[in-house]
Amino acid sequence: MRFRSREHAAGLLAEKLAQYKGQNPLVLGIPRGAVPMAKIIADALGAELDVVLVHKLGAPGQPELAIGAIDEMGQAYLGDYARALGISADYIREEKAAQLKVLRRRRTLYTPYRPPINPTGRTVIVVDNGIATGATMIAALRTLRGRKPAKLIAAVAVAPPGTVMRIRAEADEVICLYEPEEFFAVGEFFEDFSQVSDEEVVAILRQTRPRRAVGE
Repeated sequence: MRFRSREHAAGLLAEKLAQYKGQNPLVLGIPRGAVPMAKIIADALGAELDVVLVHKLGAPGQPELAIGAIDEMGQAYLGDYARALGISADYIREEKAAQLKVLRRRRTLYTPYRPPINPTGRTVIVVDNGIATGATMIAALRTLRGRKPAKLIAAVAVAPPGTVMRIRAEADEVICLYEPEEFFAVGEFFEDFSQVSDEEVVAILRQTRPRRAVGE
């Protein structure tokens, strides 16, 4: 199965999520590629739109090896690698601070005039265009779970079965359009998988007007 574009996949996901139309769900895109998809889904469901910002914590000398993740509020969790590698508390503290700065710069760029929309008590749908290992989606779901949503849903176009299984342990519901046994890269399942720029994300989010203030 191949999708014509992110827009095509988003339309199919919106159909699968139709039961939430009129229930004021909160749709969160994982930047950058999933944000245009999240916009299409939010419009179809009459939902609010925002982004969920998380960033992995890299291992010493191996920044691509995730030892955990941090959210934009500074809340972090550590994975098994942190313990297995015997990473020092000083390094973890410095890595958290560095990645938190990255996230705060992104939030300032994406929604400079408002805070993130509060997911507490809401049906929250986290959107990604595709998932390989699941690390980013799992980090996002864990971050959001701590904010006590009423229901937490992962919606993705494509992911391998093993990854979907791991995500099911983190979400209340997982919607994945295609679960291929052979999986090399997300882009192979899209005819058009053009990169999404920060400018496109900003333009989409500027159209969003939150209905609730944070803390409600």
